[in-house]
Amino acid sequence: MAFSNFIIKKQLQRSLSGITPILSVVRSGHTIRGKRPGVARTLEQRLKEENPQDAELMARIDIGFPKLKPSKSEQQKERFQHLKAQRKNVELEKKARNQTLLINLDEVSKEYERINRAYDVRIIADHYGVYKDLFDLAYFIPRVNLNIQYQLENNTSVPVYNGNVIKPLEALKAPLVQFDGKSDPITGQSSDSQNLWCLLATNPDGHFTAKDSEIIHWFIANIPDSDTSKGEVLINYLPPFPPKGLGFQRFVFVLYKQRKRIDFNNYKIDETSYNNLEKRTFKTLDFYRQYQDDITPAGLAFYQTDYDKSLTKFYHEVLDLKEPIYEYDFPDIYMAEQKYFPLKRAFNTYMDRYRDIKQVNKEFLERKLAKTHPFNGPEPQLRYPNAQPLRGIPSWLVTEIRKERLKIGRINDY
Repeated sequence: MAFSNFIIKKQLQRSLSGITPILSVVRSGHTIRGKRPGVARTLEQRLKEENPQDAELMARIDIGFPKLKPSKSEQQKERFQHLKAQRKNVELEKKARNQTLLINLDEVSKEYERINRAYDVRIIADHYGVYKDLFDLAYFIPRVNLNIQYQLENNTSVPVYNGNVIKPLEALKAPLVQFDGKSDPITGQSSDSQNLWCLLATNPDGHFTAKDSEIIHWFIANIPDSDTSKGEVLINYLPPFPPKGLGFQRFVFVLYKQRKRIDFNNYKIDETSYNNLEKRTFKTLDFYRQYQDDITPAGLAFYQTDYDKSLTKFYHEVLDLKEPIYEYDFPDIYMAEQKYFPLKRAFNTYMDRYRDIKQVNKEFLERKLAKTHPFNGPEPQLRYPNAQPLRGIPSWLVTEIRKERLKIGRINDY
């Protein structure tokens, strides 16, 4: 029997080997619906076609100072001369070989500020949407470097970089602002004549009622050269007050150069209205349009700030407001219809799924505070929490009490 099967198998193999297949079809994966990538339009291309915009109307405008640069040939010649001088410096080579060469970081910082800093600040500000929210389609390259520092009580300071995080507790007092007010932003050369400047600090994310408005926190006008103490303080400094739950807000300093002495009294806020947020409503774009013939933006610096616990006292005592708290309104989760007899489900957790989550949180918090002394804190945990037996209690409640004693489960979420 086995021998006959072997003969039949050999004959089948010979007969099949002589047959040529007409069509060979192999399915390898799913087929592509529509055109393949590279041929089909991208999402960005489709959105541009559906929402056409006039390129001339949407073109960005530079409203800042231009920069007079030397020709590229002169720059290259200067760099080659510096490179040759460095290569011929024997002492420099010895220090480099002996690993004793020290680089003066102050000189590196000055060279960076002279060449690239203004363009880097512009890129960072574009990334954070500062120009878009303050000047719409306009922008400027900050030719004047702003050195802003918040002085703290322990003889330390918090500098304002470009997008760093500073807490409201660190920004309670007006910062120290330094800049080179004698140099010409175009040529970079010092001038003998007196220059006038105005400095504004605004928050494009902090207005409670108006969507496209800002809160102005500080306004100093007619600053002679770089002495901010001699300028006209039209609006006293107000610390940032980001509400709880809204995340980070931007606090922006903009420095303008004035062509002449300007009367800004229509923006002045008296000390009696220091905490009036309605009077501090401000729009940078409208302000610039009003005085664009007499002012030019020259400097920019900003930081980010978010909520901390010190703002509770600030809202109550300074702003005379109730502290606002925001929560994200998540979409409702799909819940199956509640059953009268849910089989194989824990009684308490199943019922809590259909209750208001805020009410459940409140009950857990009340139980926690009931066992917490107002001065001594919570009760210390026992060495053997479950040594005491639980009798005459339903099984689901026994499980909950044991979890609470061991500090495991949902009790840790509240």
